[in-house]
Amino acid sequence: MNTNSNSYTIIYASVMVVIVAFLLAFVSSSLRETQNKNVELDTKKQILAALNIKDVKDAEAEYNKYVKGDMLMNVDGTLAENTGAFATAYEKEAKENNRLHVFVAEVDGEKKYVFPVYGAGLWGAIWGYVALNSDKDTVYGVYFSHASETPGLGAEIAGAHFQGEFSGKKTLENGEIALGVVKNGKVEKPDYQVDGISGGTITSVGVDAMLKACLSSYKNFLTNNNEEE
Repeated sequence: MNTNSNSYTIIYASVMVVIVAFLLAFVSSSLRETQNKNVELDTKKQILAALNIKDVKDAEAEYNKYVKGDMLMNVDGTLAENTGAFATAYEKEAKENNRLHVFVAEVDGEKKYVFPVYGAGLWGAIWGYVALNSDKDTVYGVYFSHASETPGLGAEIAGAHFQGEFSGKKTLENGEIALGVVKNGKVEKPDYQVDGISGGTITSVGVDAMLKACLSSYKNFLTNNNEEE
């Protein structure tokens, strides 16, 4: 009787372990799908923010309204449609998969190009998007965010004031990326440069390096005078 009881306990415990494991796997899979969708929607909100379309309630609908193409840059600077899934990790896309995304948008009947940018601040990752007018040179808008910069200092890169300073700036000077951030009060080329954040020097330097490095990857497209679809 004792042996049968022990066998029953072992079988019961084994069955319960299998059931619990299945339920956990099911819940994890369900949550992952929801989490991935939320990341995708947040990414689309950030792209829209670079286009000066902010505080949207339905990111999917607004993205589909304004963004006409998720494109990939070819080596010669031409664009081809991204036929794969919508990506959210653009640093990985560029460094591991050699895929450079360009989002083609239309705002008030005018074409815009949006470029993902990514880099490092003082305490962690920084990232964002730069939207250019159809001339591929004039900044229409930007969006920046960060993982862990200091509140009131480096974290100000996510603020409307700092981001608004980029509007109307030029990107290229003699075919090279000149758009950037300099130490507060040290702007020498106002057509290209933005004042850094007071007290947030290292984060400002990080934004400057991010812009130079990432936008340079798109130089073949930016200097290509052919009209892109």
